[in-house]
Amino acid sequence: MSKPVLGRGLASLIPRERPPAPAPQDAAAEGTVALLDLERIERNPFQPRAEFDGPSLDELKRSIQEKGVIQPITVRRVDQGYQLITGERRVRAAREAGLRQIPAYVLQINTNEEMLELALIENLQREDLNPVEVAVSYRRLMEECNLTQELVSQRVGKDRSTVTNTLRLLKLPEEIQQAVRKGQISGGHARALLGIEDESRQTAVFRKIISRDLSVRAVEKLARDGARTKGAPQGRPSASPNAEQIAVSSLEERLRQLLGTKVAVRPAQEGRGEIVIEYYSADDLDRLLDLFAELQDRTH
Repeated sequence: MSKPVLGRGLASLIPRERPPAPAPQDAAAEGTVALLDLERIERNPFQPRAEFDGPSLDELKRSIQEKGVIQPITVRRVDQGYQLITGERRVRAAREAGLRQIPAYVLQINTNEEMLELALIENLQREDLNPVEVAVSYRRLMEECNLTQELVSQRVGKDRSTVTNTLRLLKLPEEIQQAVRKGQISGGHARALLGIEDESRQTAVFRKIISRDLSVRAVEKLARDGARTKGAPQGRPSASPNAEQIAVSSLEERLRQLLGTKVAVRPAQEGRGEIVIEYYSADDLDRLLDLFAELQDRTH
């Protein structure tokens, strides 16, 4: 039985049926769609996304110039205007396209805490945030919305271990976090770097990733090798359990993303072990079999 996922964003607040035609601006009541003047819409102060891709924004602008804004943004009333909840890319692109108005759902949001939670969860569900932005969003949900890691995992529909491992990215040096934000290294690289306890060595390996284009697997090996040599008594190798656990968690996360289901990696001795892949129905098993067949075809 799958656990319930709470607060999946604005989908639970917006009717599934076709939205009504936009109402006149002076009749923009909560729960309706209205055409709003762009100049009356404030940006969202709780926006978790720090980077907006320029080419992608230009592409959206051209689409809006040709076809208009297809999906309404969402806003709440503030003072004499409105505050954006979701849709900042659409707002930016609409302004650059020369539009004066934009269709919007007007929602009743009474507190800043509720506003923050909706904005963060909606972005986590719908936007292609980089791993560090996701981690920052998780932390804000915990600190500013008073949620535990377990509640955060329920709100965003992720395993608690995934939330925990993502939050650990914020322990990396700022230089490495910025590289993840800019797409210079992947989230997999960053998680592998967490297996290195010494910050100066983390930075040194990070620079090797940039200069030598190291794979995630190569970084994981460097982390394991460093753990074996550090503090090994009388020349006897001793792998750090913490580093090994981090490497296994990183591998499990990569497999979860690839297969779209829960995966457990269980190491044994002499480099052996087993991988347990869960499925939840006959249809889910068929999906996995089709995916394996597709992966097999790619290797031929």
